[in-house]
Order: sequence, then C-alpha cells, then structure tokens
Amino acid sequence: MTDTRTTARQADTAPPDGCELLVRDARLLVVDADTEIPGGWIALRDGRVAAYGRPDSEPTGAARTLVATDRLVTPGLINTHHHLYQNLTRSYAPAVNGALFTWLTTLYPRWATLDEEAVHLATYVGIAELLMGGCTTSMDHHYVHPRPRLIDAQVRTAQDLGFRFHATRGSMTRSTEDGGLPPRSVTQTTEEVLADSERLVRAYHDPAPGALIRVALAPCSPFSVTTELMTATAELAERLDVRLHTHLAEDPDEDAYCLATYGCRPVEYFESVGWMTDRTWVAHCIHPDEAELTALAAAGVGVAHCPSSNMLIAGGTAAVREMRRLGMAVGIGCDGSASTDHASLWLETRSALLLGRYRGGPTAMTARDALDLATRGSARCLGRADELGHLRPGACGDLVVWDTPEVALAGALTDPVEAWLRCAPSRAWATVVGGRVLLADGEPQLPALEEKLREHARVARRMQGLD
Repeated sequence: MTDTRTTARQADTAPPDGCELLVRDARLLVVDADTEIPGGWIALRDGRVAAYGRPDSEPTGAARTLVATDRLVTPGLINTHHHLYQNLTRSYAPAVNGALFTWLTTLYPRWATLDEEAVHLATYVGIAELLMGGCTTSMDHHYVHPRPRLIDAQVRTAQDLGFRFHATRGSMTRSTEDGGLPPRSVTQTTEEVLADSERLVRAYHDPAPGALIRVALAPCSPFSVTTELMTATAELAERLDVRLHTHLAEDPDEDAYCLATYGCRPVEYFESVGWMTDRTWVAHCIHPDEAELTALAAAGVGVAHCPSSNMLIAGGTAAVREMRRLGMAVGIGCDGSASTDHASLWLETRSALLLGRYRGGPTAMTARDALDLATRGSARCLGRADELGHLRPGACGDLVVWDTPEVALAGALTDPVEAWLRCAPSRAWATVVGGRVLLADGEPQLPALEEKLREHARVARRMQGLD
C-alpha cells in the first residue's frame, strides 16, 4: 500500500531498545491526522509513547511484542458521553419505541432500585464492552442517585481494571413534584449534590499528566435540575478547577420546556447560569440555531456527538460539519446503553461517518474525519488534547490494533482507514491502555468476567421486574 496522503516520517526520538511494549508490522500505523506509516511500529515505555517509525528502524529487546501484520493501528478511541448503569435495562420492551421524555419516564422507576452492587457490575461489564470496541478512555455521566456512594463504586471498578476513566457527578434535583421529569425517588437536594460533588473531586480527581481517574461535575439537564444547582455547580467547578458536562438542546421537547419554565431557549438558559465556558462540554446539541451555535463555539464549549442514540430516539442529529468549521471540539459518545443498546466506539464512529454523509453529502465526512472525531476531537472535549487522541512521543500509551474479517477486506487494497469503517464489521484485536494490554486476541483480559456477567444478569432481571 502506498501512502499518498502524507510522507511518513521517522520517529521523533531514537528507537528505544528495551521498551515495555512494541507493536510492529502494522499494515498502517496512524499516529495523528498528519502522520500515517505503512508497515510502521510504535514503542511504549512507562505507559507513554516512546517512539514510532518505519519498518527498517524497529527497536530490539521489547518485553512484549504485538505483531499487527495486515492490521490497522490507531490511537485509542475516546468516549465522551455514556451512562454505564443503563446496560442493566437494555432494550427494555416498554420503552423501546418511546421518544426521549417517554423513554425516560418509563425507566426512571426501574433505575430507582440502583445500588452499589448494580453500579459496580454495570461499570465492569461496560468497560469490557468498551474495550472490545476500541475504547481506551471513557467518561460516564451518572445522574441517578437513589443511594449514596454509587460513583465511588464506579471509580473503584475502573481503578481495579486499569481503565482510563472520567467519572462525572451527575444529579437531578427537580422532580415531578417541582415541575420536572424524574420521580422524587431519584432526585436529591442541592445541598446533597454540592457536598458530594466536592467530596468526590477531593477523593478521586487526579489532575496530574497521564491520570487514569478524573472527575467532572454534571447536572443532568435543564429539565431535571434547578437553576440554583446549575449556577452553584458552575461556581464549584471553577473553584475546584474541574470540567463541566450536561445534556443540551437534545430534543424539541426541551425547547418547549425551557420556554415554559425559564422564559428562554436552552442555550440562552445555559449561558445565564454560567455554563458558557471552555471547561464545558455538552451531549447532543442538536437543536441550537445558527447564532446559538456560533456563541457556543466562541465560548469554547465542546460537543459529544451521539449518532446511534439520536437515530434510535429520532431526535435529529448534530450539525457536526458546521461545528467543526466553527472550531468547536466535537467528540463521539455512545450515550447510554439503554438508549443505544451498545458500547462500541467503532460502531459509533462508523455511524458518525454515515450520518455526516447523509446529512451533508458524500464529501461532508470521510473515515479520517470520523476517526478524528473519536480521537482528537474527543480528547479536546475532555481537556486532554495534549496527551490523548494521538500517538506522538510523550502521549499516553493508549492504542488499538484493529481486526476486520479477511472476507470483509477482500478487494480493499488502497486505503486501510476508509476500509476500517466501510468494510464492516471491525472490532479491536488488541486494546492497550497506558501500555497495559487490556484486550488481546479480541477478548477482554479482565478477571472473573464470566462470573460478573452472571451476576449482572441476576441484577438486571431484578431491576426489570422479571424475577
């Protein structure tokens, strides 16, 4: 294969003999948007990228070698919007054909039974699934808190598995009794939310370079929290120097709700409560008008694009090409497990490619554009563009070796990146996080996975009322 897009350059540093992990003989190594190396190799040391190069300059003496013959190697994909607990209610029959508000109100009573065991199992199984889809970093937006310490259970699970994880302290304070959507059983007071938010940041947030665990603050949505909480959370995030996340402009019903409740549209409300800042990224952002989108871009607000969820709930799709032209950070998100019913970042990236072209024409989105969304765009949303989303020396050692069935690739001879998304299905053959191989030969290298799946099934049956 001849690379006609870019000239492959040598490693930025000398080949590091004695590295901890060497991935070699890739059909194509994608370092970043500017550098692709046919037959390339990449070496990891101390959890970081040490060097990369062409096949005639491989280092020797690696402690472990992955031979990626005929396979594409890319930076790890990054998930910017998820609700891991929802994999306990996937494809829940009473909710599958509902619009957003109907879907939520049907499931809120089921989610009210969440406890630490349920959240641990959902997080464990969710991380395994994410690894299979090539995800090396994921946030999680956990906003249902019928019991305390649920995010603690998530963080401990991610720590035990060695997965790069951004926990977000979600919340709901406006119940149906206060004119909101969720029942009282899953809401909290403003004081409870703020106190626990600060506790979690001080207990778990690691601002150091290369951190596996970070914490952000994430009231759920304009229709489930009070103005008081939105304003106070923005002030707390500023004081603690952490990021902010919420749903925004997801559904036309949200427009109607904000106009009736706050006397303005969602983006105007968002600005009035102090969230129009470059520490914020939002999920969906489907329905802003042109002026609102321009204002969001000027403020540095990022967007988690969730293509499958948007299609399943039929709420529209984000104007990704327009957002990128405005300079916005746009990443990829799974959104859910219940609304999307899967946690494959590969599938979300492919869906972004298809939706982008469906919406804007055949030149509106390429496979490389979609990969950029899932890597560098997502890293910008999480505030980590310096060390995630690319494989330049010094970056975190997060990468994926991809496997597409040989039959599916038959005849795909000229462009491995386009083939990766067009010649479906692909899945991760190896997923590496911080230099650690967490998925090998397509299988998660996680302890007790079979046992956890059995326990997950037991809890899911209980939550869905099937026992």
